[in-house]
Amino acid sequence: MLLSIWFFLWGLLWAVYFMLDGFDLGLGTLSPFIAKDQREKNIVHQAIGPFWDGNEVWLIAAGGVTFAAFPTAYAVLFSSFYSPLMIILFALIIRGVSVEFRNKSTDPGWQKLWDVGIFVGSFLPAILFGVAFANIFKGIPIDGNGVFHGSLMDLLNPYGLLGGLLFLCLFLVHGALWLSVKTEGSLRERGFRYAKALWLPSLLVAAGFLIATWFNTSLYLNYIERPLFYAIPSVLIPLAVLGGMAGILYFIRKQHAWYAWTSSAITIVGVTFFGIVGLYPNLLPSSLNAAYNLTIYNAASSPLTLKIMLTVVVIFIPLVIAYQVWVYRLFSHTVTEEETGY
Repeated sequence: MLLSIWFFLWGLLWAVYFMLDGFDLGLGTLSPFIAKDQREKNIVHQAIGPFWDGNEVWLIAAGGVTFAAFPTAYAVLFSSFYSPLMIILFALIIRGVSVEFRNKSTDPGWQKLWDVGIFVGSFLPAILFGVAFANIFKGIPIDGNGVFHGSLMDLLNPYGLLGGLLFLCLFLVHGALWLSVKTEGSLRERGFRYAKALWLPSLLVAAGFLIATWFNTSLYLNYIERPLFYAIPSVLIPLAVLGGMAGILYFIRKQHAWYAWTSSAITIVGVTFFGIVGLYPNLLPSSLNAAYNLTIYNAASSPLTLKIMLTVVVIFIPLVIAYQVWVYRLFSHTVTEEETGY
């Protein structure tokens, strides 16, 4: 039971991270295209500025839970995905620096450099997180000692790239809707327009990914072989994804930005949990031999460590939630040109 709780927390923290950081990764990727002039770029970046660093806390929490609860899986994951994870890390550093420094100078050259940094630092993680998780669903070539027998190019397989494209599409819609939430006038309308234009490609990519998942992974077998255990998830998760996607389009047409963004958030969480639940009890399946799979049973910390860390999580995660609720309430107003400082 304790191991199952930690597995659920592991999946939940990753889902929350994608839900929150997804909108600023998506908007950062869209920013060169959706903002028509310097004034609009300032507003777009101000819509990201107060939130991105708080959203990154959930990435740290997800990584911390992986390290504390499943250290063997953490070690194998970071050694196997060393190259893409280092690219993600440096991209996130570049993005953070660019977001913080962009409005420190009015020099057009520096601002253009920081704009490029925000785009690159948003686009690469959006793609590579999807590639990483798709490869986990597919299974990675690890042996009985946890040694990775592959390279970065092996991870960039068609299914992995399709996963990267899915994450990118979902984040782009999420980011465009966040712009509609945080702005007014022409930018708000443009956010709705971009989200609506990206909705159908996102739906098609999601459908393609689900079909490809049948042929490239064993995720569906868990749902089929253990129907009683998966009775509720197998109904609720697809309903959440379908309802979220339908809600996005419906609320865009009704011009309800917050409801559309919430529908997008539900979609992202549902897509993440589709894969996470399908993995259970595996953490890192091996594509070489199922006997080499890292599971919640052979990759977990000691029971005492899990109990102590669960107490820590119960205490501190609510504090993180309370802090983020406060930040989102504090900056809940729409961004105006005057607020950008120009």
